[in-house]
Amino acid sequence: MRSGLALYQALRSIDVSEDKATAVVDALETEMQTQLATKADLAQLKSELELKLTIRMGVMLSAAVGVMLTAFKFMH
Repeated sequence: MRSGLALYQALRSIDVSEDKATAVVDALETEMQTQLATKADLAQLKSELELKLTIRMGVMLSAAVGVMLTAFKFMH
């Protein structure tokens, strides 16, 4: 990881000990691996949200058609 190396070098340049600099970089990399979403995670979330939105729109359309048909029935 390039940013890990850059962070390590930055810490060393301000006289942080090698052990502490390594510990900081390791902790950051571990945290990033568990907390950041991957492209695959985002793609899966997108497909799930699209499905939910499609279902919700279908339900809303069905309800609107039902209301309109009921209104037309009462008009005649």
